[in-house]
Amino acid sequence: QVQLVESGGGLVQAGGSVRLSCAASGRTFSNYAMGWFRLAPGKEREFVAAISWGGGSTSYAISVKGRFTISRDNAKNTVYLQMNSLKPEDTAVYYCAAGPNYGLGSRSLSGYDYWGQGTQVTVSS
Repeated sequence: QVQLVESGGGLVQAGGSVRLSCAASGRTFSNYAMGWFRLAPGKEREFVAAISWGGGSTSYAISVKGRFTISRDNAKNTVYLQMNSLKPEDTAVYYCAAGPNYGLGSRSLSGYDYWGQGTQVTVSS
């Protein structure tokens, strides 16, 4: 089992920045690819970003590419999502997830075995 706990969400003005953290415990963190997803009101949960086990490969949704950066610190068992130039449409509950593989499947919910409880990010206009 892997337990994931997100933090860092809150209320921010459009154009501002927020950094989300996701702390993992349980099994060896570095064995897992990590992803961030988000759930906005009235929408389905969608892929935001993913990172490979060692952090050497990343991928992003088109809507956030160039504004968001995913990173990880395996020594701290933590994955981060730096969110810059935030827009009101980024308002959502953000979830981190852990999965066994990094690749095309990392953009899909089914590619992950473990999920955090989510943290709310609200961007005001």
